[in-house]
Amino acid sequence: MGTWQNGLALAGDYLSAAAFLGAAGMVFVQGYDSIVYAVGTLLGWPLLMLLFAEKLRALGRYTVADVVASRFQGKGVRGVVAANSLLVTTLYLVVQMVGAGKLMELLFGFPYALSIALVGGLMLLYVLVGGMTATTWVQVLKALFMFACSLLLSFKLLAHFGSLPNLLEAAAQASPRGRGVFLPSPALSNPWEVLSLGLGLTLGVLGLPHILMRFFTVPDTRTAKRSAGLASALIALFFSLNMVIGYGALALVSGNPAYVDASGRLLGGNDMAAIHLAHHLGGPLLQSFVAAVALATLLAVVAGLAMSGASTLAHDLYAQVFSSKAPNEARQLWVSRAATLGLGLMAMALSSLVQNLNIAFLLGLAFAVAASSHFPVLLLCLFWPGFKPQGAVAAGLVGSLAALLCILLGPTVWVYILGRPSPLFPLANPALLCVPLALLAGFAASLWASYRKYP
Repeated sequence: MGTWQNGLALAGDYLSAAAFLGAAGMVFVQGYDSIVYAVGTLLGWPLLMLLFAEKLRALGRYTVADVVASRFQGKGVRGVVAANSLLVTTLYLVVQMVGAGKLMELLFGFPYALSIALVGGLMLLYVLVGGMTATTWVQVLKALFMFACSLLLSFKLLAHFGSLPNLLEAAAQASPRGRGVFLPSPALSNPWEVLSLGLGLTLGVLGLPHILMRFFTVPDTRTAKRSAGLASALIALFFSLNMVIGYGALALVSGNPAYVDASGRLLGGNDMAAIHLAHHLGGPLLQSFVAAVALATLLAVVAGLAMSGASTLAHDLYAQVFSSKAPNEARQLWVSRAATLGLGLMAMALSSLVQNLNIAFLLGLAFAVAASSHFPVLLLCLFWPGFKPQGAVAAGLVGSLAALLCILLGPTVWVYILGRPSPLFPLANPALLCVPLALLAGFAASLWASYRKYP
């Protein structure tokens, strides 16, 4: 696969429902705050190109666990890394399920539970029939359609208002915060929260399994770096268009009786701002086009995530860790299909707990876990000659467990889901604490292993 195809596939893998619906919805509600999400994730792509792209392609490994296992033998290291891959994939899958459920709920009037059940069924059919080749090319086509959709909405908005300054002025007039919509909201008043969020988003890109596995599909390291660079440029353009769409939705949809309920809340939730905007600008025809693109986005990303998770379970955990002998191909295929079903069911159940949260915010939590678990292990494994298998196990375990614990005790779970009055951990995004902890654990365990070996 060449530079253009893989670059578009990388962009398609990343530009999910959270990037399209969630980011526009965040601009619609919080305005300036969405810039932190856009800049944070965008910074991760040049780092990915400079640090990991060439080395990962040179190793020629299919999963993150394979990359680490190319240096360290033993089931313990592979098991920890594979378990972390499964954790990150599941969290990312939950984000997409929330977006899919909300979209189908709005479009067809289905209950949320039925909506995600239908999405799960389509995902299984797509993965089990299509396979990896179909998934890759659908990602390419989906990326092209998403850009066409975003460009169309942006051009129609600029034509409607005449210029970008006019659009922004209308957004300020429609917002309860006035021109404060172009300034950080109270949610980002804590500089530690902003720093932790940015760190998690930036380093999280370098720890996403379904993104990293794309570098196996290119013929050489030069193509790997070029495709990562192309993906960076495409994602930067897409986020710029999303800002226009989000502020346009604020100007035209906010408070419009056709798109809000009796309490003044947007029908379907704030993540549906782009869908309502499409209806306002182009009627049912444009709304149908945007909704179809969004649904295709969701299904393609869900399928890619499901395949990544199933590969981890079948290839890494089942075949390499739990099986005492090499399983035959038919048995491994059966495990992979069963894993796809299991992952889908788990993601559907978890998505019900967080269905009312902004999906861009949920994406930030998944990135924080990826940054805390995979990034430290890969960084030390690829660049530190003194890194030991004990360090890989320590970094992987400490990073993932610390991130999960901080999320459970933080504002999202402890306060929003469990209803407690105040969080035990103050930051919504735990990367600022957990990434250094994981790196420190990897260094300490490696140095201790060297000391034990050479007293």
